[in-house]
Amino acid sequence: MQKDERKVMMAKNKEPRPPSYAISVVGLSGTEKDKGNCGVGKSCLCNRFVRSKADEYYPEHTSVLSTIDFGGRVVNNDHFLYWGDVTQSSEDGIECKIHVIEQTEFIDDQTFLPHRSTNLQPYIKRAAASKLQSAEKLMYICTDQLGLEQDFEQKQMPEGKLSIDGFLLCIDVSQGCNRKFDDQLKFVNNLYIQLSKSKKSIIIAATKCDECVDHYLREVQAFASNKKNLVVVETSARFNVNVETCFTALVQMMDKTRGKPKIIPYLDAYKTQRQLVVTATDKFEKLVQTVRDYHATWKTVSNKLKNHPDYEEYINLEGTKKAKNTFSKHIEQLKQEHIKKRREEYINALPRTLNTLLSNLDEIEHLSWSEALKLMEKRPDFQLCFVVLEKTPWDETDHIDKVNDRRIPFDLLSTLEAEKVYQNHVQHLVSEKRRVEMKEKFKKTLEKIQFISPGQPWEEVMCFVMEDEAFKYITDADSKEVYSRHQREIVEKAKEEFQEMLFEHSELFYDLDLNATPSSDKMSEIHAVLSEEPRYKALQKLAPDRESLLLKHIGFVYHPTKETCLSGQNCMDIKVEQLLANSLLQLDHGRSNLYHDSANIDKVNLFILGKDGLAQELANEIRTQSTDDEYALDGKIYELDLRPVDAKSPYLISQLWTSAFKPHGCFCVFNSIESLNFIGECIGKIRAEASQIRRDKYMANLPFTLILANQRDSVSKNLPILRHQGQQLANKLQCPFVDVPAGTYPRKFNETQIKQSLRGVLEAVKHNFDVVSPVPTIKDLSEADLRIVMCAMCGDPFSVDLILSPFLDSHSCSAAQAGQNNSLMLDKIIGEKRRRIQITILSYHSSIGVRKDELVHGYILVYSAKRKASMGMLRAFLSEVQDTIPVQLVAVTDSQADFFENEAIKELMTEGEHIATEISAKFTALYSLSQYHRQTEVFTLFFSDVLEKKNMIENSYMSDSTRESTHASEDVFLQSPRGSSLAYNYYPDSEDDTEAPPPYSPIGDDVQLLPTPSDRSKYRLDLEGNEYPVHSTPLNCHDHERNHKVPPPIKPKPIVPKTNVKKLDPNLLKTIEAGIGKNPKKQLSRVPAAPPEDLDQSDNYAEPIDTIFKHKGFTDDIYAVPDDSQNRIIKVRNSFVTNNAQGDEENGFSDRLSKSHGERRPSKYKYKSKTLFSKAKSYYRRTHSDASDDEAFTTSKTKRKGRHRGSEEDPLLSPVETWKGGIDNPAITSDQELDEKKMKKKTHKVKEDKKKKKPKTFNPPTRRNWESNYFGMPLQDLVTSEKPIPLFVEKCVQFIEDTGLRTEGIYRVSGNKTDQDNIQKQFDQDHNINLESMEVTVNAVAGALKAFFADLPDPLIPYSLHQELVEASKILDKTERLHELKEIVKKFHPVNYDVFKYVITHLNRVSQQNKTNLMTADNLSICFWPTLMRPDFENREFLSTTKIHQSVIETFIQQCQFFFYNGDIVETPNSVTTCQPPPSNPVQMVEPMVPLQLPPPLQPQLIQPQLPADPLGIL
Repeated sequence: MQKDERKVMMAKNKEPRPPSYAISVVGLSGTEKDKGNCGVGKSCLCNRFVRSKADEYYPEHTSVLSTIDFGGRVVNNDHFLYWGDVTQSSEDGIECKIHVIEQTEFIDDQTFLPHRSTNLQPYIKRAAASKLQSAEKLMYICTDQLGLEQDFEQKQMPEGKLSIDGFLLCIDVSQGCNRKFDDQLKFVNNLYIQLSKSKKSIIIAATKCDECVDHYLREVQAFASNKKNLVVVETSARFNVNVETCFTALVQMMDKTRGKPKIIPYLDAYKTQRQLVVTATDKFEKLVQTVRDYHATWKTVSNKLKNHPDYEEYINLEGTKKAKNTFSKHIEQLKQEHIKKRREEYINALPRTLNTLLSNLDEIEHLSWSEALKLMEKRPDFQLCFVVLEKTPWDETDHIDKVNDRRIPFDLLSTLEAEKVYQNHVQHLVSEKRRVEMKEKFKKTLEKIQFISPGQPWEEVMCFVMEDEAFKYITDADSKEVYSRHQREIVEKAKEEFQEMLFEHSELFYDLDLNATPSSDKMSEIHAVLSEEPRYKALQKLAPDRESLLLKHIGFVYHPTKETCLSGQNCMDIKVEQLLANSLLQLDHGRSNLYHDSANIDKVNLFILGKDGLAQELANEIRTQSTDDEYALDGKIYELDLRPVDAKSPYLISQLWTSAFKPHGCFCVFNSIESLNFIGECIGKIRAEASQIRRDKYMANLPFTLILANQRDSVSKNLPILRHQGQQLANKLQCPFVDVPAGTYPRKFNETQIKQSLRGVLEAVKHNFDVVSPVPTIKDLSEADLRIVMCAMCGDPFSVDLILSPFLDSHSCSAAQAGQNNSLMLDKIIGEKRRRIQITILSYHSSIGVRKDELVHGYILVYSAKRKASMGMLRAFLSEVQDTIPVQLVAVTDSQADFFENEAIKELMTEGEHIATEISAKFTALYSLSQYHRQTEVFTLFFSDVLEKKNMIENSYMSDSTRESTHASEDVFLQSPRGSSLAYNYYPDSEDDTEAPPPYSPIGDDVQLLPTPSDRSKYRLDLEGNEYPVHSTPLNCHDHERNHKVPPPIKPKPIVPKTNVKKLDPNLLKTIEAGIGKNPKKQLSRVPAAPPEDLDQSDNYAEPIDTIFKHKGFTDDIYAVPDDSQNRIIKVRNSFVTNNAQGDEENGFSDRLSKSHGERRPSKYKYKSKTLFSKAKSYYRRTHSDASDDEAFTTSKTKRKGRHRGSEEDPLLSPVETWKGGIDNPAITSDQELDEKKMKKKTHKVKEDKKKKKPKTFNPPTRRNWESNYFGMPLQDLVTSEKPIPLFVEKCVQFIEDTGLRTEGIYRVSGNKTDQDNIQKQFDQDHNINLESMEVTVNAVAGALKAFFADLPDPLIPYSLHQELVEASKILDKTERLHELKEIVKKFHPVNYDVFKYVITHLNRVSQQNKTNLMTADNLSICFWPTLMRPDFENREFLSTTKIHQSVIETFIQQCQFFFYNGDIVETPNSVTTCQPPPSNPVQMVEPMVPLQLPPPLQPQLIQPQLPADPLGIL
């Protein structure tokens, strides 16, 4: 090891050492007297050369030392300093080491004389010495080193001795310090002489050139030029200019091998050096700019930057001190920027603060800023807006760092800026006040402009206000804003007035079929009436909004609930419930039903219904996802009890509801159309069973959920159809539909489906718990002796307390049963006994269902005498109340003085009293300023009247209920869990049912008043006392006013034992007898109408029109009905078919009527009140008046054939405005001469129109919602010469003739629209489909067939031949007429001819089965002529020929053999073309009755006109 080390040392010793030079820096030295008070810069020059870094450069070096310092190792008692050595590299890469010696003269700080040293020679001689020696002499760094050598780097002079190789002669060219330059130059000259003697290289360093005196420098240069080879280097130690150059130049002079030194002038060198400094400074400042936090310290930042080259370069050039100064300046700038930003924030926030604290101009307008400050300090919100600091100013405190404290330092407000903000604030308030004043002035200007209508654009109004002072002052934006506000106000007011107008016209809306959607004709009728109102016209420019309000109102009429009430929180039902809840002590009868036990159930019983094992598969899947029958859902564990049952099970009902198992919900699973239809039937059976046996009301509300199974084994294209069908059924049943989730799943059922279904059941259970008894209802028949319903209108201007105070202030008032939030009980002595009277207080809209379906002994109808709408609603409601039920009318106003002071109040109170007089009702007035109304005696007489008629009312109610019992679907209270009517569950969709049923009961969720009795009589007595079964018919008297029900379906014709028993409406008895008495010759042939329930039942089943618009005693039958006994066609129209009219008269028919007067069918109050009746009649006259006829309400005595109401199946096939053709009612007469004039006028008008107009093609919109390459195509594209009949038509006709020729009402009864669509969709996909395999009804196929023709681009019978057919049908001679029609048919396009022949032949076959299907040629023509001829009902010219068109089709059907098969003419009744009734005989129908000139209250048929056709299928 030691040998190796020696070898390494020997190798190092052999390496060449760099040359070493010792340079002695000399110059003027000595006492202050000799050199002045500062040196010539020798020390600074040495310092800068040896230690060039700025941090190592010391500008001050003293030569005055103490004896101790002089004797220290650094000075070492010598008059020279060893500065250390510097290693330099030349341009050629050769290094050399330069030792620097400074020759000076140290002065004793005591004597101020040079210190004594070992060398006593004077400075000039000492400085020229070439040999220096000083043992252990240390390197000099700075003055502070003296005496503290141990604290600095200690480096000895090499070997304690040095040989000087060259001299650097320093000459100070600055101004000097009390020193004459000439003396210095003289000293330098002497020194130079001594130095020259040493034969060493010499160079002159002109020091302090940064403070250079030019002529000094020139003298130095002159001095040097006089010497041989003497070079002058201009230096500056302070700026490090040419310092290194002068030493390098001297080395080059000493080293003969080097070239001549290159001397750079001071200015050039200075520029170069300063450029380095500037560049480094820029880089360093950029580094510093990265610091953004003014809290940063130099220590932290320098530590981060110390290794950065830009940082190091700047430190070397300028030093740490400058770097720190630069950093400090940056930090201070950041801080000031932050303070400035905070100040700006405070100043910007100050206006808002002033707006908060000093917003009142009147208070501060004349206050100075200092006064305003004092005022602000007193404000309660002062501390929230300002902060008072202990130390100020705020920008010198730590508050500047509290950025989250948005409060303004209060001392900031003492600045001029804040005061200026205050002044601006005051000025702003002044201008804003003026602006507001001018805006209000402009608003008043707008209010004065009468022609501004709601919805009128600003541009139309602006030109009228251009010169207005206020308009000129405010800005455009302000003017638009004011106008917008004005528009909002007038629009809102107009809408409110429009809504009030709708309520005033309540009679116009409450005859709507509430289970459908409004027909276009009904909407036209409504618009016709309302368009006369200024409040209607006021919204002319906002027609969409007006239409929306109207539809919203109609929607409310259809679905009146307190949630949808247009009065919002002013709904009477809500206010009554709130008042009763606060006023009565509710009795808690408990809720024993399982749904009442708890809203948070832990065990869920599920009934799973499916076909072909699907139910079991779903149960297995649920169990797979469960653990021990416990299922986790939404963080809760439920115990599941599953009961899967196959839908085909004969024990389905018995398994569903047992004492041991009461399901919370039922999952219904399907995977095909067949299983879905089966499920639908099962649910219908379940609900029907629940309604009939009254097993439990909650069974009827059992939540159902439809679940679609995954179709992994089926064709995927069936999935959309199944999804659509499932959703349709779910909408109808008002239950959730759980679809197959998106994606691919291996199982039939997905976990998501199960969880979604279970959530639905739990929500339904909670719903049942929450709303089990909040609806207006009277539950227990045994609770009360009398049941009175008090009705009031929502939004009436009186308090609910006013109308309830007669009951609530009574000591005998108590709460009704729990859950009857709108009822109270009265114990009151009436007659000789104490009676319990249940008062149910409802809004009129909630009372509608009660009026029709509940046992009510009397009505208290309240209206506000200040509001026309209130009276309008009362009239609409009262019109449909049975006249057997006592009524008390109550007018509400402030005081009796109103009657005399306010004409409007007087008019309404008078009208109410007049109506009460007409119907023999009670009338009273309640005054809010009176106390009398607070006594129950107000209604004592009314209660007594009700008690007196109680038995008659109940018998009438039970009789009506019996007639309805065969139609379970008529019970509007059999609701689904969502509150829907079961009417949707039993009837197939109408083709025009284009939208899902309502999501709640049409009569509202809170309307039920009484349950239907569980056991109603199935038999009743006729007028002769015979007992016979009752069959409900579509024409039943009460059913037609049930605005919340779909018309009942057609049933097979029942067998009625006594078809000849005919009865008269008792209300018309006396007048009819009087009419017969005046016309004895006509008494057998002019028989008045009888109640339709007494008609031959076959009559009722031939009636296609929605009977909801017929009065119970007056029908408007438009179909011919074949009589069973005579096989003759009878026209039934507002009359009855009698086979024994003569016998009735002979047997004392009138006597029997009077004998059974106590058992008469009740009528409606509208037939007892001229006021109510005339109101409805006035609507009819306004909507059915002809432009050229002022007497449109009357018709010719010539009886016309029944007007077609339009196809029930297809809205596209329904006439639009057939009502314009006139009213067919034989009981309504008109003057014959006037009719003749009208006919002439119309004929003349038609002739003129023929000259002017050409037939207009009428193309109805397609009924399809999918693209088809078959349906809607031209007929020519669907046939060939080999197959002249479209394949779809062939299939439909073949299916109908094979399976449905005997189906009652074929082509008239609605088919399921969804099934019709599916038939066409399936045919689109596969023309070879088998209709029988689709399991669709005959009516659905019939509807699809009609839809095929409706979708054709052109009607089957070309428009071009319509007029010829009309003209031909007017030929009186039958034979000639038929031959002319035959010639016209031959003009058909061959394709049209073949198809027309095929269809007419089919219809002829259908008519031949009229004995069973009740579809005569007349009936079929009514259903089919709009389909085949595609009429344009917008053409008034066409309206006069609609009847002729229908008769043409009827003729084609009847004479099919003659027209197409060269057969003989068939003899038929002549009623088709002449519109005359059959001849009178004892069996058949007689001519129209003799016009009875009855007063309006005795003509109920006048208020039952035929309404316009209904394309949308609502009416």
